[in-house]
Amino acid sequence: MTNGKPTKFDLEERTAIFGEKIIKFSKCISKSEVTKPLISQIVRSGTSIGANYMEADGAESRKDFIHKLGICKKESKETKHWLRMIAVADSEVSNESRELWRECQELTLIFSAIITKTKQN
Repeated sequence: MTNGKPTKFDLEERTAIFGEKIIKFSKCISKSEVTKPLISQIVRSGTSIGANYMEADGAESRKDFIHKLGICKKESKETKHWLRMIAVADSEVSNESRELWRECQELTLIFSAIITKTKQN
C-alpha cells in the first residue's frame, strides 16, 4: 500500500476494496421489487471476485490457478451486467454504477491478461 491506497498490482487488496465498494453501493440503491433481486445478485458476484482471487492465489497447480482466475473473470463480467441493470432500475445511482463498471472492466481485462500469459508460459 502507498499512502493508504493499494498499489496498482496488489490484486488481493484491489479486489477486496472493490467488494467493499459494491457492499456500500448496494446500500445506496433504492429498494423496490425490481431492485431487491438485483442488489442480491450484485453483492454475490461483486464480492466473490476477491474471494475467488484468494483461491487462485493459493492454487495447487497451474491448471487450478488458470481455472480459478477464469472464475474471477466470469464473476467480474457478471458484475458488469448487474451494474448496468441497476443503473437502469435506479437512475439515482447511475453515475456510481458507471464508475464501478469501469473498475470491474479493468479487473476483467487484468484477469484475461494473466490467464493468457499463464497459458503461454
